[in-house]
Order: sequence, then structure tokens, then C-alpha cells
Amino acid sequence: MKITANLTKLLKNIGIILIAFLVISGIFTLFSSPFGQPEKVSLTQLAEKVNQEEVKEITVKGNKLSIVYNNDEKARSVKEEGVALSESLKSYGAQKEKLSRVNVNAEQEQDWGWLAMVGLGIAPLLIFGFFFWMMFKQAKGKSMKAMDFSKTKARLFGGDGGKTPEEVSFEDVGGLEEAKDELDEVVEFLKNPKKFLKMGAQIPRGVLLMGPPGTGKTLLAKAIAHQADVPFYSISGSEFIELFVGVGASRVRDLFEKAKKNQPSIVFIDEIDAIGRTRGAGVGGGHDEREQTLNQILSEMDGFEENSTTVVMGATNRPDVLDPALLRPGRFDRRVTLNMPDIEAREEILEIHAEDKPLAEEVDLRELAERTPGFSGADLENMVNEAAILATQKDQKEIKQEDLLEAIERVLLGRERKSHILSDEEKEIAAYHEAGHALLASLMPEAESVRKVSIIARGPSAGGYTLKTPEEEKMMKSKSEFLAELAVLLGGYSAEKLEFDEITTGASNDLKEASNLAKKLVKKYGMSDLGPISYGGEKEAVFLGKEMAEAKDYSEEVAAEIDEEISGFVNHAQDKAMELLKKNQDLLDKIAETLIEQETIEKKQFKELVEDAEK
Repeated sequence: MKITANLTKLLKNIGIILIAFLVISGIFTLFSSPFGQPEKVSLTQLAEKVNQEEVKEITVKGNKLSIVYNNDEKARSVKEEGVALSESLKSYGAQKEKLSRVNVNAEQEQDWGWLAMVGLGIAPLLIFGFFFWMMFKQAKGKSMKAMDFSKTKARLFGGDGGKTPEEVSFEDVGGLEEAKDELDEVVEFLKNPKKFLKMGAQIPRGVLLMGPPGTGKTLLAKAIAHQADVPFYSISGSEFIELFVGVGASRVRDLFEKAKKNQPSIVFIDEIDAIGRTRGAGVGGGHDEREQTLNQILSEMDGFEENSTTVVMGATNRPDVLDPALLRPGRFDRRVTLNMPDIEAREEILEIHAEDKPLAEEVDLRELAERTPGFSGADLENMVNEAAILATQKDQKEIKQEDLLEAIERVLLGRERKSHILSDEEKEIAAYHEAGHALLASLMPEAESVRKVSIIARGPSAGGYTLKTPEEEKMMKSKSEFLAELAVLLGGYSAEKLEFDEITTGASNDLKEASNLAKKLVKKYGMSDLGPISYGGEKEAVFLGKEMAEAKDYSEEVAAEIDEEISGFVNHAQDKAMELLKKNQDLLDKIAETLIEQETIEKKQFKELVEDAEK
């Protein structure tokens, strides 16, 4: 198929050249016989014109005559060779007196015929040759480009011939203080390697940035590139892999060769798990392209000369699938973990992203940080940008607090579905559903506090929502807190069943979340009556580099006990939810009625509703 395509392209190019050749030949032929030449007359006619005194001037060039009449019209003629013009005209009857009145000029004839013949013959050949030269040059360029596929695709920032690194410093990275401290050592080593080498210290040859998506791994790499001010080679793990086996390994060799020539330098491999997954899965065999590429990286990292000042950095959000050989000392021997930002870090990140945006005076970044637990740095940046878009659409000159609060909900749940209008029956069901969630959260001290309750549809499926935030962020959660969370998740389901004695599909996502949480309590956290045992942990999706099948580490009898424990947690949570809702039926009705009337209840109003009911 490829040969046929190349042949077709060649024939097409030849056809274009032939057409161009014919067009150029036609143009030359056209110019060799130009239009509008003077009238040709015989010597007899010229003699008559002389006798009639109509001729003003005759110019003689060899045997050719250029004639100008009294009325400035022009004509041409040819005289006899070797005979003077006057003798020729007299022999054709021209009168001597009349002939003497004509101005006769004689000019040396220049023979351009040979030049015209050469031009008409050679010019098309030259043009034809030029087209062929261009065609072969293009083919040669593609051939060279085809041979260039084994070269690295890494982008160079800084150094000679590199792009200017983005001006991002550690100050532009909110939070992550421990990570920045660790990486600051790498920057200092690259700036002044002799200082460390003199002391006999060895900086880690590889630094692996690990953390969930959006936590700032690539941003930190940019900051290091800018602050270290050394050549920085950036490439994604997937850019090593091609169709042909061996290309990835060749690109790795080329990349490290360039980095060594320009050391001190940094090689940054983003999404390194694309090529660094565990080997030996039996998929693709030992000649698998990905495994060859990984083997070459391992060889290059371990093969650095002593006192090398080239640092390899990698970034991944799946460190669990990486090959153990990558993580041993001498390769990625320093691992920097980037966690989700806490409230202090979120406030700092918001300040950074709000620097170039006109915020209104009432904007409270602390409140925004409190309302965004679980947001990554990328989520916060997106949230601030959404608020700026909202303010622009409203033709405001400043971004207000309400714009930022709306942006949080957009990021969490999506835009309001204004076209989706609930019927009165659906609106009542949604109101009681969300009221059940909110009421249980307020009645259980271990649960998170309610920030907002709404029955405005958002995103693809949310008919309403209850936003909750913890009073304080914790690294660990207790069993009682998990049980309270289970009861709150089942609050909407229980409220529907209590009020309408009917169940709708609105609780499907809540049931899914509750079931997953109950499974974790039993199988992962060891919080059931089965004891402090982990049963299989979380099932991971199948990746190359992991075993294709995983045998259970417990018997069928234990599996039945696990199922019973999971059901016990869920049923106990539902019983607890139903008990509290029945005791506070009046408050549930009041919250639901307020939601039906207003559609949204904010934290302050919700707190007042609960406090009034307790009096």
C-alpha cells in the first residue's frame, strides 16, 4: 500500500512538471512571434510611395528596411543582398529627386538569432531540470526526516538554543512546603555542584514526584527549571513509544546523550508510568517495545559517570504500578509526595491565582478555602477562572464573592440546568430527599456540617445537592465518623421512604457510595466484627505490568461473612437514619417546605431552622 501511494505521488509530480513545461513552451513560442508587427511591402510598392512623396524615413539594417511614412505609420521590407538601396529603388522606378528627399539611415545589424535559438532551446530544459531538482530535494528531505524518527522529541528549555523557561518560581506554588524544601536542595546542587562534590556528597540521581492529578507536579518541575537556570529537557513518557521496536530505546539514548553534553542539566519525564510499569507480566514478551524503552532508561540512569550533574525527574500519579528497579537507590532514589492541599494551602493557592484578577473588597478567600475541601491546585485555578468568566458575562468590573461561590458549585456539580424544570411532585420528592441528608448531618455530631442545600438541578444527573464541609480537616477518620457518614448518605433514601412510602431512582448514587464505604470498612479498614484483617484491598483496574488475574486471599465462607458484615453496616445506618428522621419529623417537613419555596438554603438560614426547632 505504501509503495502504491509513493508511485501515485511520483506520477502526479511528473504530470505537474509536464504541464508546466508545455505552458512555458507555449509562452516562448508566443513571444517568438509577437502580434502587431508593421506591414510588409515590396520594393515596387516602396518605389511608388517614394515617387508619391509619402515616405519620410528609411532605416537600413543589413538587408532589412524599416520604413516610416509621413503620417508616422510604419512598414518593413527587404532589399536585394549586395546592392545599394538607392540602386535597388531606382531599378524599380523610383525618381532620383524624390529619393533624395527621403531620410535614409544605415545601422549595423545585430544577429540575435543564435541567442534566441539558444534561449528557446535551453530555457525549457533549465526549468524542467529545476522542477526535477525541487522534487528530489523534497524527497530527500522526507527521507532525512524519516531517518530522524529515532531522535528524541524532548523540548529544551534554557541553555544554548533552548526556549526561554516559563518564569515560575517556588513562590508561585502554593502549599507543598516540604516538597519545595526537598527540591530546593536539587536546585542548589545544580547551581553549585562543586560545593557538594567537594564535601563528598551525592545528590539523588533521580527525583520522582508523586501525587494525585492537579497537585502541582508539572508546575514544580517548571519552577525547578526556572530557578536552577540550567538546560531542562522535558518529554512525556508516551513520546518514547512508536510502532517500530527499538525506537523508544534509541530516543532514550539520544536524550541522555544530549543531557550529558550540557550538564549540569535536568531531564524531566512526565507521566513516566506510561513506560515505567512493572515488567514481566507476560504481555508482549521480552521484546515488547515498552519494556525495551524502560530497560534503556534503567541502563542510562545507572550508567551515569561518577560525579555526574544531570538529574532525572519523573512525575506520576500511579507510583504503585512502577517497576521496582526504577525506585531503587541509584535511580529514582528520592521520592517527593505531593498531597492534596489543606485549608491553609488552599487559601495560599487562591491568593496566587487571584493576584492578576480584580476582586471585590467583600471577597473572603478564607471562606472559599473552607468550602473547597478535596480541591486540588488545578481545581482551585479552574474555580477562580470560572468566577472570572461569570463576572465577565455579567458585565461586572470586579469578581464578587457570589461569583466565586457559584464557581465552586460549577466545578463540583456542573452548571445549573435551567431548562430542566421539575414537576411539583418531583420537586417535593427532591426537597424531602435533600432535607433528609441535611437534617441527619446536623443531628449527628460526628458528621460534617451543612454549608448549603439546594434542589436546583445541576450537571448531568443531580436533581439537588447538599454541600457539607468538615469543621476541621483530619488525616485520619474514626469508625464513628464513617458510620455517621453512612447514615447521612442514606438520609435521602430514608426520608423518601418515610414521607412517601415509596422509593425513587434519585437515591441510586447515594446507595452506590454507601455500599462502597461499607466495603472499605470491612475489607480495607478492619472495622467490622471479622477483626483487624485486610481482605484483598481495593481491586485495581487491569494495567500492563500487573497480573491479569488476582486470586482471592480468603475462602468462600469468609466471603459470605464479608457480605453479611457489609449488609449489617448498611442496614444499621438505615435504621439509625430512619430513627432520627421519625423523631424530628416536624423539622424535616419544615426544611422540605422551605426548600420547595426557596429552592436553596444557605448555612446561616439552615442553622436558624435547626435552632428554632430545638427551642
